[in-house]
Amino acid sequence: MSVAADDRLHKRDGASGRVTHDTVLVLDFGSQYSQLIARRVREAKVYCELVPGTISAAEVRHRSPRGLIFSGGPASVYDDGAPRPDRGVYDLDIPILGICYGMQLLAHDLGGGVDRAEHREYGK
Repeated sequence: MSVAADDRLHKRDGASGRVTHDTVLVLDFGSQYSQLIARRVREAKVYCELVPGTISAAEVRHRSPRGLIFSGGPASVYDDGAPRPDRGVYDLDIPILGICYGMQLLAHDLGGGVDRAEHREYGK
């Protein structure tokens, strides 16, 4: 990695002087592609961590991410026991990108509609 690219990923904390970085968290809801999503974010020279979809809002706040990505997964928002994020993450004023199931969660949890299709879809 070049010095210029390294400078884009890291910054110094004024109080402690330690190197910090902007972070994107990928909340994993069981997608077979969660690792790939995280890798693609890293290939764009953005520090990224893959975390469980059930991470607490307090832990998300503590990590101070610049953005969240909700992964896909095999569940439907209508399934009993389907994984859900801590509702407090919506109050953190952090941009969220939803992919497949992650977008269903955003729409459903924030008052939008998610309609059932005649046939289930599976990512390929």
